[in-house]
Amino acid sequence: MKMRSILITGCSSGIGYDAAHGLRKAGWRVFASCRKAEDAERLKAEGFEAPVLDLADHASIVAALDEVLAATGGTLDALYNNGAFACPGAVEDLPREALQEVFNTNVFGTHDLTREVIKVMRRQGHGHIITCSSVLGLVAYRWRGAYVASKFALEGLMDCLRIEMRDTPIHFVLIEPGPITSKIRENSIPLFERFVDWRNSARAVQYETLTKRLYESSGPDRFELPASAVTDKIIKALDSGKPAPRYYVTTPTYLMGTLKRLLPTRTLDRLIAKG
Repeated sequence: MKMRSILITGCSSGIGYDAAHGLRKAGWRVFASCRKAEDAERLKAEGFEAPVLDLADHASIVAALDEVLAATGGTLDALYNNGAFACPGAVEDLPREALQEVFNTNVFGTHDLTREVIKVMRRQGHGHIITCSSVLGLVAYRWRGAYVASKFALEGLMDCLRIEMRDTPIHFVLIEPGPITSKIRENSIPLFERFVDWRNSARAVQYETLTKRLYESSGPDRFELPASAVTDKIIKALDSGKPAPRYYVTTPTYLMGTLKRLLPTRTLDRLIAKG
């Protein structure tokens, strides 16, 4: 029986790295892609097929997928859209360029790759496309406007695809993690320093709290789970012939998903603002 194959983006650390290991252990042929060549080489040393795939570069997307299809004989059973990053800062302080940087990877690159993979899955007659969203794809939170906007956009695109593709054998799934152990905080610092002039912001005093949290690790967040909690939900979705549209991960996601359905917007705003 042919081993099932999956392409995962953003495998250098965190959720993607754990997913690559977890799915390989579960019997999948994993193509663990990374944006940087040095990270791809590290994963190759761990025994993975690891194409270089930069979601901000369409040519890189096409080349990486071609590499995967050449290795599999033209098929791909699943795609896990995981690659993403954040640029912290108050929305009023985020220049257009910051949003473009985030959206080029989190949204436009993911969209480009998804479209290319749909062509493959249409030809072969099956497939799962799983996209990592976030609790911040369900509700907004201060200082995270660029990331929130990108995840809201992904939610809309994947919801539309799920409805439009009902007449195909391709399954579309959203994974909704809350606080998960990863390097997203550390990885967001260069973008923050590049784009946000916080010292000259009208919110300069408030930024002192953000910068302390950004630059000083305070240990795990409340309710934080290891990346393996996300991998478990990915495997559950992949093993299902009729996967759920969404899989929540962590207590905050379950809580916020419920509160968004039940509470008036202003009430939910007040609760989130206290957090």
